[in-house]
Amino acid sequence: MRTSSASRPFQRHCRTLLVLATAAVLAACSRPAPPEEPVRSVKLLTVGVGALQSSLEYSGEVRARVESRLGFRVAGKIVQRQAELGQRVRAGQVLAQLDPKDYQLAADAARAQLASATTQRDLAAADYKRYQALKDQNFISGAELERRDATLKAAQATLDQARAQLSSQGNQAAYTTLVADVSGVVTGIDAEPGQVVSAGTPVVRIAQDGPRDVVFAVPEDKVAQITQGSEVAVRGWSGGANLTGRVREVAASADAATRTFQVKVSIDGSDAPALGSTVYVTPKAVSHAGIPAIKLPTSALRQEGQSTAVWVYDAASSTIKSQVVQIATADGNEAVVAAGLTPGMQVVATGVHVLSPGQKVLVYQPKVASAPASKAQTAINPVAMPDATDAASAASAASAASTAN
Repeated sequence: MRTSSASRPFQRHCRTLLVLATAAVLAACSRPAPPEEPVRSVKLLTVGVGALQSSLEYSGEVRARVESRLGFRVAGKIVQRQAELGQRVRAGQVLAQLDPKDYQLAADAARAQLASATTQRDLAAADYKRYQALKDQNFISGAELERRDATLKAAQATLDQARAQLSSQGNQAAYTTLVADVSGVVTGIDAEPGQVVSAGTPVVRIAQDGPRDVVFAVPEDKVAQITQGSEVAVRGWSGGANLTGRVREVAASADAATRTFQVKVSIDGSDAPALGSTVYVTPKAVSHAGIPAIKLPTSALRQEGQSTAVWVYDAASSTIKSQVVQIATADGNEAVVAAGLTPGMQVVATGVHVLSPGQKVLVYQPKVASAPASKAQTAINPVAMPDATDAASAASAASAASTAN
């Protein structure tokens, strides 16, 4: 069948549409090209050496240098307790009393034995004196006089024993009254009236007047640095003047529960805070203040496997590379770098978790401050408020255009 000349353009148009539709379908089925990674802008900081500001500080408690636990030297029932917690007492002041009746009866019995022994001694002495006179007249033998002498000596020994027994019973009766042997403050009560206590049981605790100690605990890795006689700074938790003390004693073994070592610091008792006060202790031996070190903000650090790393900027290629660093300790909100960086290096300060090795970056530049408002207003005025000549020209042009229409 012969195609007319009029239908040929239509066929060519249909072929063109078919080719375009096929190309569109193929383009829709093909995978789009991945978008290019944007060049990120990063903030840099230059590595330098600065002085450490922080130091190790421990919490301590003010205690008396000597704290006595006083108790009765004899057993008995407590009938009265004069001491109260927190009371200041003087040497010789009565603190508590036991029931003394049994000890008074024992003293009376010893006193009766002493009287009996005194009578026996006097009788033996008179007998010896009489036999001495008979011996001088040769009425008795020397052996008989020696027997009387032995009897007198035995009676004297019995008398001495009774006298010592009476003295001991008198002391026992006196021990039923507990008195303070030193001046100080009552820091503890361990027994109450009506309680039966044995000899030596603590009843009252007294913190003696005089020097004070600040007691605090340090971990095992720091105790070797604290030596006896080293200087320690002490400041009160509730304020007050700062004090300076010296390490007086370091425990030889760790506490069984906390595994820390107890340290005692001697301070002047006249300026010391109240007993039991909480204080802050800063040993000079473990202080790092003023030591030069490389410090970085924690925002510059990232975890790379089991290590800590930072991004180091290469100015020649405008790229970054990973650098493993070793962190020694913390100084406030900054990390102290022990190894891995040298002064003068440039590291990324923030946004380290969205970067990759070898990535090209731009150095962040702070925005320039805008022009003053007066100059900006001067530049705007000619546009916002045209002068009279420009206004007249615009009006004439508008009138001419309407006439032509």
